[in-house]
Amino acid sequence: MILLLGGTRDSARLALELAEAGYKVLVSTATGISLEMEAHPNLYRRSGKLDEEGMARVVRDEGIRAIVDATHPYATLVRKTARRVAERMNVPYLTLTRPAGIPEGEGIRLADSHEEAASIACSSGRPVFLTTGVKNLEPYVRESRRTGVKLVVRVLAEDTSLSACRAAGIDEELIIAKRGPFSVEENRSAMKKYKIGVIVTKDSGSSGGTPEKLEAARLKGCLVVVIRRPDQPADNVFDQSSDLVHAVLTTIPRNSAHEG
Repeated sequence: MILLLGGTRDSARLALELAEAGYKVLVSTATGISLEMEAHPNLYRRSGKLDEEGMARVVRDEGIRAIVDATHPYATLVRKTARRVAERMNVPYLTLTRPAGIPEGEGIRLADSHEEAASIACSSGRPVFLTTGVKNLEPYVRESRRTGVKLVVRVLAEDTSLSACRAAGIDEELIIAKRGPFSVEENRSAMKKYKIGVIVTKDSGSSGGTPEKLEAARLKGCLVVVIRRPDQPADNVFDQSSDLVHAVLTTIPRNSAHEG
């Protein structure tokens, strides 16, 4: 059996490709949020965050033959944990990552950290639209209060996300709770409603809705602040699911795959 980490459309498609190639696949998501995944007899599901010991236990108990990491490009903790577990349990570790490529240019600033991004975004004096999730709210809230700049955040419509926003002191009327990715028009509508002048985003790739954010920002004349991607491992990294599946077929003979 293969352990596949991830909760996006990309990971759902990859899971199906692996299943159709003859592998049993356990798809592990950090939350119980709905994942649109076709039914297949080789596909299994589990949910809940895994620390290193928990992931190692899954690998051992489920007879995992490889870990395939299709988590978000910025999920650094999960990726590091998965690599450590793979090395510890002596199983292959393969990564699917979305192609990157937002160059710095007119209307786009790159930042090496959330602290730097918050400083750049709030220095303009215009309302800021934060679309990077809830894990790094603190520097944006701090800079928003220091500069008096309005901060609007868009997060998943989950209790944990909403609780994190409330705990950070963000006003309810400045929280957009929806699941993306969003169209150009949906982004423009939010920017228009809140009179946004700056949008903060990640380089999440086309399937993460980044091009639609960039186009909406261009049409509205907004500055875009982009958090640079963290470094990726050097080996077994793929930006096409077909290449990753081929690598799995090469690494794990299908007669061994069915042992799980």
